Amino acid sequence: MAKWPINHPERLQLFSLATPNGQKVSIALEELGIPYEAHTVRIGDDEQFDPQFLAINPNNKIPAIVDPDGPGGELKLFESGAILLYLAEKTGKLLPKDPSERIECIQWVFFQMAGIGPMFGQFGHFYKYAADKCQDPYPVNRYRNEARRLLGVLEKRLAGRQFIMGSEYSIADIATFPWVGCLDWGYNGYQAIGLDDFPTVMAWYERCKNRPASQKGLNVCAFD
Repeated sequence: MAKWPINHPERLQLFSLATPNGQKVSIALEELGIPYEAHTVRIGDDEQFDPQFLAINPNNKIPAIVDPDGPGGELKLFESGAILLYLAEKTGKLLPKDPSERIECIQWVFFQMAGIGPMFGQFGHFYKYAADKCQDPYPVNRYRNEARRLLGVLEKRLAGRQFIMGSEYSIADIATFPWVGCLDWGYNGYQAIGLDDFPTVMAWYERCKNRPASQKGLNVCAFD
């Protein structure tokens, strides 16, 4: 690939950027110890619309992977939640083996995909990126309230638990904690959201981000 030359074709290829969605996959790869080669897709320069990237993800969103050792041969995969599930199943790690706990874990991944990601993202858009374009307070209030509601769900879930599934770190944690962090470092919304009102969530966030492998994964394909 001319734009993203591949030096190690035997490794899994990651096309990403250090946004919360991108961080999920690099964190999982680091936690799982899967050899991979990372390629930065600069969405600020519209590289996600490059035909070479669209051949991997026709929806022009990061992250995406190409696994030369996929089932039946080379596998191209997009959507961060699908990638997390694929990597967990491929390795037999980061996903409970008990059938009922397994589906419960997947449920919390979907909770992030359908709720936390979209709602936190909309809050960030209107609070930070569209602050000079939309003077109506309605969208900020709406998405701030929904973000707080979702944080409240997490606060209750994590009560008495080290991680979302209990004592074991899983793809549910990996899917979710980068978005909690982004409320602060990405959107400068710590005070606006009132993250101090969710001490259990914030303690869990610190546990997740301070894991050595997860810390490394957070910085893969970092912004220039």
